[in-house]
Amino acid sequence: MSVSEDTRPDPDALLRRIERESAPGRGRLRIYLGMAPGVGKTMAMLLEGRRLRDAGEDVVVAFVETHGRAVTEETLGDLEVIPRRSLEHRGVTVDEMDLAAVLARRPKVALVDELAHTNAPGSVHEHRWEDVHDLLDAGISVISTVNVQHLESLADIVESITGAPVRERLPDRVVDDADEIDVVDLSPRALRERLEQGYVYPAQRAEQALHSFFREGNLTALRELVLRKVSTEVERDLQAYMRDHAIEQSWPAAERVLAVIDRGADAGRVIRRASRFGRALQAELLVLLVARPGDPTDDYDAARRLASDLGGRTFECSRPEMAETVRNLVDTENVAHVVVARAPQSGWRSRLRPALERDLATVIGDADLHLVPGRSA
Repeated sequence: MSVSEDTRPDPDALLRRIERESAPGRGRLRIYLGMAPGVGKTMAMLLEGRRLRDAGEDVVVAFVETHGRAVTEETLGDLEVIPRRSLEHRGVTVDEMDLAAVLARRPKVALVDELAHTNAPGSVHEHRWEDVHDLLDAGISVISTVNVQHLESLADIVESITGAPVRERLPDRVVDDADEIDVVDLSPRALRERLEQGYVYPAQRAEQALHSFFREGNLTALRELVLRKVSTEVERDLQAYMRDHAIEQSWPAAERVLAVIDRGADAGRVIRRASRFGRALQAELLVLLVARPGDPTDDYDAARRLASDLGGRTFECSRPEMAETVRNLVDTENVAHVVVARAPQSGWRSRLRPALERDLATVIGDADLHLVPGRSA
């Protein structure tokens, strides 16, 4: 069997997790994740900091960006703030988090806004998330914030959705290794209302934003990316817990939909149907491309791009390997639904395609088989 993506646990992720959990006195990282500016991540961070402070924890604000919002400045209130460090760059003074001062103060918890921020030249590290790693290594727990568009793996998708390039990017492993991820959720319509009422940007900038990045369709897509990212993290944590405690899987993990592409000409129709099916079930999309000699390579290239555009993961195999590959994916990826093009109703292909459907039916176990009318059906 030849599969283009290893379905085993990521060994690097497992090693980082073991090192993190075994490190004596290492701080914990909690991230508030949102779909866009203005959903309330900084507010949530400050409110949690105040709650911990009132409960007797030693909390400081290492860096917070209020953006001049009165309600954010009011929430900051009397929390202890570590003064920023001023740096000169090309004749401009830039204020950054003073990493040395936070380490010297050594609080129990530090609030650090905008985790994906790129530091000004002359800083200890190029990125703020690297500063946060130093705090964690020093035994200081950190509560931080980030928007989904800054995740490295999603930056190109976000740019295709919004048309805006993502310049500040955060390695996915920073979020993957966080001890807690909290989604700060808000409906696209509610966020647009915040912009219209002046809670996020000044009036002129808000008007521009409403017709560009903050279009309702863009926000809906970004919100889905957030929820999909967190659902993946939850499942990963569940699987890790079950593996660590030698627990046999006795409750269902997230289901997946598998589109099997046996003819490039039918790829678009099958993948789109599987994607819509998956979205309705809140299930991840997997796409298996079955290579046949003589089929146009352009069809399969287009299928790979479409699967990527729809957020799917792609696997590949040859026709003789198909049954074993499908069986492996059903078993290891918790596939509940398999989608394939229906056999043609006439011609010589009509005599061959039922064999494919029978082959699939014998290897998918309890998964359901769905037949989609293909271009040649």
